[in-house]
Amino acid sequence: MTKRNKRAKSQRKNEITKGIFTVLEKEPKKNFNYKQIAAKLGIDNANDRNELIKRLVQLKEKRRIEEIDPGRYKAIADTKSYHTGRIDITGRGNAYVIIEGMDNDVFVPYNKLRKAFHGDTVEIYIYPPKKGKKLEGEVHKVVERKKTTFVGIVDLQKSFAFVKPSDFRMYTDIFVPFDKIGNAKDGEKVIVEINEWPDDADSPIGEITEVLGIPGEHNTEIHSILAEYGLPYEFPVDVERYANTLDTSIKKEEIAKRRDMRDILTFTIDPKDAKDFDDALSFKKLENGNYEIGIHIADVSHYLVPNTILEDEAYERATSVYLVDRVVPMLPEVLSNNACSLRPNEEKYTFSAIFEIDDKAILKNQWFGRTVINSNERFAYEEAQYIIENKNGNIPQDVSIRENAYQVSDDVVDATLTLDKFAKIMRSKRMDEGAISFDKVEVRFNLNEKNEPESVYFKEAKDANKLIEEFMLLANRKVAEFIGKQKPVKTFVYRVHDEPDEEKLMNLNGIISRFGHKLDFKNKKTISDSLNRLLEDVKGQKEQNLVDTLAIRSMSKAIYTTDNVGHYGLAFDYYTHFTSPIRRYPDVMVHRLLQHYLDKGNSPKAEVYEEKCKHSSNMENLAANAERDSIKYMQIKFMQDHQDKEFIGVISGVTEWGIYVEIIENKCEGMVRIRDIKNDYYNFDEKQYAIVGERTGRVYQLGDTVTVMVKSTDLIKRHLDFTLLDKINQ
Repeated sequence: MTKRNKRAKSQRKNEITKGIFTVLEKEPKKNFNYKQIAAKLGIDNANDRNELIKRLVQLKEKRRIEEIDPGRYKAIADTKSYHTGRIDITGRGNAYVIIEGMDNDVFVPYNKLRKAFHGDTVEIYIYPPKKGKKLEGEVHKVVERKKTTFVGIVDLQKSFAFVKPSDFRMYTDIFVPFDKIGNAKDGEKVIVEINEWPDDADSPIGEITEVLGIPGEHNTEIHSILAEYGLPYEFPVDVERYANTLDTSIKKEEIAKRRDMRDILTFTIDPKDAKDFDDALSFKKLENGNYEIGIHIADVSHYLVPNTILEDEAYERATSVYLVDRVVPMLPEVLSNNACSLRPNEEKYTFSAIFEIDDKAILKNQWFGRTVINSNERFAYEEAQYIIENKNGNIPQDVSIRENAYQVSDDVVDATLTLDKFAKIMRSKRMDEGAISFDKVEVRFNLNEKNEPESVYFKEAKDANKLIEEFMLLANRKVAEFIGKQKPVKTFVYRVHDEPDEEKLMNLNGIISRFGHKLDFKNKKTISDSLNRLLEDVKGQKEQNLVDTLAIRSMSKAIYTTDNVGHYGLAFDYYTHFTSPIRRYPDVMVHRLLQHYLDKGNSPKAEVYEEKCKHSSNMENLAANAERDSIKYMQIKFMQDHQDKEFIGVISGVTEWGIYVEIIENKCEGMVRIRDIKNDYYNFDEKQYAIVGERTGRVYQLGDTVTVMVKSTDLIKRHLDFTLLDKINQ
């Protein structure tokens, strides 16, 4: 045989070997016989067929492929290339998989999703990396669905229906057989549950479980927001019935088990439209010149008993949800607004943290336990603020939540002013120790009787708000310290906030430098000090909301856990949530554990509480997303009536498809799409956080001030689009 023939034969052998791997690795879940492999490789002569059979046997013996059944072969999975992570699908249908412990997310193109939905846990195969290219892969299998229910609009046909999901990240319609349509009518918004997605079906198959109503109607859209996050908007009948059978009367025998504080001056300070009051302050001057200050919290755990349907429902909800026009409570009204609401002139069971404090706000003594109180007064923040600012209790009619002007007793005025003094000392000390002051502007709406927004206003934290905040922080911190410092270590529920990611802080520094600000990275203290200085410097500036938002995003997320790592944002080594059990399930767990340890109980298993912490953190996140969506919905509704007005805004986000602009006067955010900017062809510059014109070099950058008008509003998709009018040079 000549050298040329040998080379040709060797080359053909290599081609066949490579072909075998190509066929088997392309479909790693399947197995093939030699005839199927030959057909896929286009082998149609005896010599190549014999070589193929020989190579299959050799590769099997070398354990480079595996023989599943006699004569049927399969690729051996390269376990190093398979990873499990969470898939994040973009608006364009492609996806990224976030894998714990991996620095870079893995890109997955649309045609490699293998029926994975946004948020699913998936196993992916990562292709061998190419120099200078981002990691890319394909979904191998769906490990766990994040959710199987979706909100969408019905497209009704004669003998079946399709539901088009509202979530832009859901890339497929859902097929609904005729017998699974229920009472849904064409064009209605519904909840659909996916039951299966057969291999040979183009669409998943589901059934309509609930009709939400006509798209665009207020209640339909609010209920849709809740349903998109799997949040309920009403209590099951059996839970309501159970709650209504509870004995909520105050018993002498129960009072005898508690510290009686009914004769001590006590009051609540809450928003003027609050319906439940879960915390109260008591104030008493002691003979030694110190002060006894009580933080009294509704004793929800007295009524919420483990192993009941009420407990199960509270745990599943884990939090109240505060939407723009309503509260979806964690507990039924009989508890949240009645038995556990610390209303004035009513005896209530409470769980209390009581502190002895000197006139320099230094803690001298503490006590924790169950109490009974009788609140003397209910104040709105505005009334308490008036007392603080004017040093008297003559509350005028335009401030009072009552029908007329109101005279507050001298004792209450003295208590309020003293508590305010202590709160300011405690806050100053926190700041000195490295706490970060996030007083982000909160958007609120004045709604008419039809839930239509008539105006926008901003919730501002004043001294009265900060007074309550400081004493709630004190109670939360000291309860956590009380348990956390005990030896041996006891299982407890902490609210933790890890240190920020330095890369995110560097990115933040790059953005704020455009406004003349900078962070000091010398050490942990200089970082927090410079963050506080930044947040103070931008107050009242056009970039305030943008900088506040970006600063918060640069922080780690606060979560519930049994593993205490401290709270970076508050500069506390120990912190928990003790003060809001009406609206947060973790606070209920804290009350139970605290009482358990006060009763000398042994430490329960941490794993049980860690699972509950994870659930509570997850539900808190879903509730926060629903709250944001409801604000976005109301902002779009508000902007529908302002389509002829020019607005000044700040560019708050830049993407490859457009720029986001936040209007300064009302904080409404909308998008200017690149295709709608007609004066040039613009490209996205990721490093500059900008879009740049090809011909003119004109730049629209994060933080720039521009003028815009409303182009279109879509309440159903919750889209607000702007037309860009001009850039304001600074």
